[in-house]
Amino acid sequence: MPPAPRRTHHPAPPREDVLAAAMATIAARGLDGLTMAGLGREVGMSSGHLLYYFRTKDELLLRTLEWSEDRLGAERRALLAEPGTARERLDAYIALYLPAGHRDPHWTLWLEVWGRSQNADDEARARQAAIEGAWHRDLVALLAEGVSRGEFRPVDADRFATRLRALLDGFSVHVTVGIPGTSRGQVLVQAGEFLDETLSPGPRPGDAISVTTAS
Repeated sequence: MPPAPRRTHHPAPPREDVLAAAMATIAARGLDGLTMAGLGREVGMSSGHLLYYFRTKDELLLRTLEWSEDRLGAERRALLAEPGTARERLDAYIALYLPAGHRDPHWTLWLEVWGRSQNADDEARARQAAIEGAWHRDLVALLAEGVSRGEFRPVDADRFATRLRALLDGFSVHVTVGIPGTSRGQVLVQAGEFLDETLSPGPRPGDAISVTTAS
C-alpha cells in the first residue's frame, strides 16, 4: 500500500499583509466589498483562519484602522519635525488630517469603525481613544510652540486643538461622503481662513477699531 501523501503546510501570511490587503480592498471596492471569504482568497487563507486571528469583523476593521493610523502617524511626526514656521507645519498637519477626496479609504474605514463603536467594549474604546489622542497631542504641542514663538495669538492650546479637530472632523465627513460644496480643496480654503481669523496675531477680522480724532 503506497504511503499517504504528506500534507504541505502553507504558513499564514504576516498579519500586516492581511491588514494591507483589507485596506486595498476598501480602496478598490468599498466596505461592502470587504468580506472574510473574499479577504481570505486575497491572502491565501480561509475565512475560518481569519476569524481565528481576528475573532470578528469588527476586530478586523479596528486592527486595519490602527495599522493605517500607524502609517499616518509616522508621516505626521516626520512633517512636524521639518523646518519651517509653526503655521506652515499646521497647514501640513491639516492637509494630512483631511480626506484625499470622496470615498477616501482611511476615512471610510474610520467612519465605519466609529459607527460600530456604540456597542464596543472598554478595550476597543480605549484603542479608539488612543488613535484620537495621538493626533490631539501633536496638535497641542504645535499650537503651544506657535504661541511661544509669537506666531499665533495667545490661546489655550488644548482647548483650541479640541475645537479645531472637531471642525476638521465635521468637514472630513462631508468630504468623504461627497456633500456638494465641500471638496477637499474647498475645505482646505475654509480651514485656512479659520486659522487666519482665530490664530493670526493682531486684530481679528471684524474687531472694532477705535478712531481718535484731534480735539
